[in-house]
Amino acid sequence: MQGNNITEGNNISSLADAGTGSVRPEDAASTDGRARQAPPALANGCWLLTDGKVGMENQCLGLAEALGILPVVKRIRVRFPWRHLPPHLWVAPFAALDPAGDALAPPWPDLLIASGRVTVALSRAIRRASKGRCFTVQIQNPTVGLGDFDLVIAPAHDRLRGANVLETRGGLHRVTPERLADAAAAFAPRLAHLPRPRVAVLVGGNNKAYRFDAEAADRLGRQLADLARETGAGLMVTPSRRTGAESTRILRDRLAGLPAEIWDGGGDNPYYAYLALADAVVATCDSVNMISEACSTGKPVHVVALDGPGSAKFRRFHRSLEADGLTRPFRGRIETWTYPPLDDMTVLADAIRDRLAARRGG
Repeated sequence: MQGNNITEGNNISSLADAGTGSVRPEDAASTDGRARQAPPALANGCWLLTDGKVGMENQCLGLAEALGILPVVKRIRVRFPWRHLPPHLWVAPFAALDPAGDALAPPWPDLLIASGRVTVALSRAIRRASKGRCFTVQIQNPTVGLGDFDLVIAPAHDRLRGANVLETRGGLHRVTPERLADAAAAFAPRLAHLPRPRVAVLVGGNNKAYRFDAEAADRLGRQLADLARETGAGLMVTPSRRTGAESTRILRDRLAGLPAEIWDGGGDNPYYAYLALADAVVATCDSVNMISEACSTGKPVHVVALDGPGSAKFRRFHRSLEADGLTRPFRGRIETWTYPPLDDMTVLADAIRDRLAARRGG
């Protein structure tokens, strides 16, 4: 199979597509609002390498859009036994590819952006096969030698250190002012009936660190209902893939008869519109990317604590954003404060441009 030219796909915290439409390199700066410099010159183009998981792919797409380039998306499938092995045990990585996925063959790209465990060995293999001409960017800790990549991008809470490591405060994403403005214009008539203040409610779900079960859904639903009754707030609620039907039903029941829209997953995705039209955001604590997206708006972000073992990385992430004034705990009320929007994407894109230019000697 061949790779696919970029199209806008699912947002990590949404249930369905956020919209479609290709982005041309010459238009990328005006389309997504991130490319403050000219796109890097890439004679052999850029590949995004993922296993097709929406969350991983969105991080790659967000970085490519920040660079202002039109990549080819390579969605790979990996055969047994490689898909169960750690990257350092992959002998002959290209033999691991299942023909049902996209092929990886020369000419190799000038820039490779990869994310996900199964891409690590292949990213290293492409760099070797290109004799180092392919500039490789690996997103998240590869768990192998950092020197096997030109750049590794990892969140600060991972505490990964190296001369070629770029730290971020949050997760990579595709939220931009222009994308939010377009979504706001498209959805404003539909959401005009909701009173202000309007609150975007981003609901995650169960993972290894946190539980969002029926009890948590009931507790959050009651808090939101009280908020709407006491303050007249309008609620824009978007569940995620992990929320589950039962928890979504409970939220819907608790908010019945109140000024609230709960997206049911049908039709165009209002996720960006909710962020754009909100005066404040409430988000469950289980998703780094979801909270990072919310913090990129510069609006007050209230984090809902969930039961569960948590993790040291999650705790460091939440402590960092709260200490920097981006987030506060959600205690059933909406507070007002300001902060510079989280803007990891521009910083990363500028760093990559600089390193590509240095490699070319100009």
